[in-house]
Amino acid sequence: MKYVLVTGGVVSGLGKGVTASSIGVVLKACGLRVTSIKIDPYLNTDAGTMSPFEHGEVFVLDDGGEVDLDLGNYERFLDIKLTRDNNITTGKIYQSVIDKERRGDYLGKTVQVVPHVTDAIQEWIERVAMIPVDGKEGPADVCVIELGGTIGDIESMPFIEALGQFSYRVGAGNFCLIHVSLVPVLNVVGEQKTKPTQHSVRGLRGLGLTPNILACRSTKALEENVKEKLSQFCHVPAANIITLYDVPNIWHIPLLLRDQKAHEAILKGLNLQGVAMEPNLKEWTGRVERCNLLHEPVRIAMVGKYTGLSDSYLSVLKALFHASVVCQRKLIVEWVPACDLEDATAKETPDVHRAAWNLLKGSDGVLVPGGFGDRGVQGKILAAKYARENRIPFLGVCLGMQIAVIEFARSVLGLQDANSTEFDSETSHPCVVFMPEGSKTHMGGTMRLGSRRTYFQVTDCKSAKLYGNVSFIDERHRHRYEVNPYMVEQLENAGLSFVGKDKTGQRMEIVELPDHPYFVGVQFHPEFKSRPGRPSALFLGLLAAASGQLESFLHNPNIVQKVATTKCNGNSNRRSIIKMHHNGSVKKLANGSVNGVYANGNGHANGNGVHY
Repeated sequence: MKYVLVTGGVVSGLGKGVTASSIGVVLKACGLRVTSIKIDPYLNTDAGTMSPFEHGEVFVLDDGGEVDLDLGNYERFLDIKLTRDNNITTGKIYQSVIDKERRGDYLGKTVQVVPHVTDAIQEWIERVAMIPVDGKEGPADVCVIELGGTIGDIESMPFIEALGQFSYRVGAGNFCLIHVSLVPVLNVVGEQKTKPTQHSVRGLRGLGLTPNILACRSTKALEENVKEKLSQFCHVPAANIITLYDVPNIWHIPLLLRDQKAHEAILKGLNLQGVAMEPNLKEWTGRVERCNLLHEPVRIAMVGKYTGLSDSYLSVLKALFHASVVCQRKLIVEWVPACDLEDATAKETPDVHRAAWNLLKGSDGVLVPGGFGDRGVQGKILAAKYARENRIPFLGVCLGMQIAVIEFARSVLGLQDANSTEFDSETSHPCVVFMPEGSKTHMGGTMRLGSRRTYFQVTDCKSAKLYGNVSFIDERHRHRYEVNPYMVEQLENAGLSFVGKDKTGQRMEIVELPDHPYFVGVQFHPEFKSRPGRPSALFLGLLAAASGQLESFLHNPNIVQKVATTKCNGNSNRRSIIKMHHNGSVKKLANGSVNGVYANGNGHANGNGVHY
């Protein structure tokens, strides 16, 4: 087994996850099998109990693991299926060490960070690296490990010590360290400054790790004299200093690595030069070219609770983007804070209320993603009502599906107090109820998690057709509440159709309005399995309906593959203005895209386009 370690310095948020994923893409294009591990030094056992504002979305795996969003990047870029053990946290390591101590496995020894914690880290890495994740038998050739946080963080010290020991133990020809750092440009002098990277590398070497390759984040490509300076002070060959400059979307990063011969440096460090071939990124390059040529816009209103941080809905954004490329449309996401649509906001800040409704009404489709808590629920209900009554394409995911059911019960059945027991435990018409197997005392890992099977109840529905007329599907779940099975008959008699259910027939999975152009709600999270060139069926349906192409996709199941392998015509229009809706104002923010997604700006955007 060969190992590639990706670390970060200077500041957080440089894009280690995207870099690690892109390295995997290039190595896979060289004919190697690749797996990935993410190390998060926080004490949490997993990401499941953290607010999206803390670390972005919680990504869910097939086995029910609630993990860091970077594992979503790994799965999307490499088209693999990871396990919960591919995400290592300090909490998991310490828990395993303490469990061993309680069992007496250490035979009376004093349990210490070195060697017991560091050994546990190394054993975990070696064990997980051997798990096949690409559907083939046997272990991968290369394991890409990303160490979260920044060099120098106190909480990452045990991992750095363990990785230093690990690199010595496996040998130089089996270990390659890539350090992602920042080379800023001060506007006053306009010069690329190397000192932050010098200090970062010095700190890394002082901790026992020496980088083989520097991946330098900058607004523009590094100048040759800057590379020479970094080479001299960081003891890294100039040929091994890679520039990761700002690009229109992150799909360009594997091509940047290839063009700068990063694969040659990695293969040399891993003694794989005679084994691997030249990277074949023809399909990936075609995908990037098609993306660059998208110019006709399609606007999707994202009505959510966590719109202040785009990473809170990262997989949703990616699924929308994947679908938009297949539909040959430039995606524009209108971020609409759900609470801004509510009547209370109209009284307190009417300008904010008016701006939110203008964004919603100006969109071609409406998406209500998942979430927890009652803040903004009424606004989401109003958005679902607007989409239903005005025949605007709508997709509700998890809570979004439950919202659609509540709205239908209130507006069509006339049950004015219809609600979820999550928001009103005393409601006389509980459309959504707590699942009996859930826990009300423990939060972590107690939801209905992971891949579950959904069976289509009818074949003549939009969802079944979009999935290719199969009888069942497997999608990932993360929820504590479900549609009340005792209200299903009443809802269906009024026109709502539950076209997908679990194997018992008692748990509602997919709901549709048959006489609506596209009104779909799902209890699962289809965004977690969306891939470049193979978008989620239901997100594709939303984008197709929003761009007037749904009938083509419904009547020709093979159209996705045809479009995905055909270049689109048109001129790039990447200079479009991104507008920001925040607290009632509409501002010019930046020219460019966020991860290839053009947004109105409530997410974090970089003036040159890319969001790392």
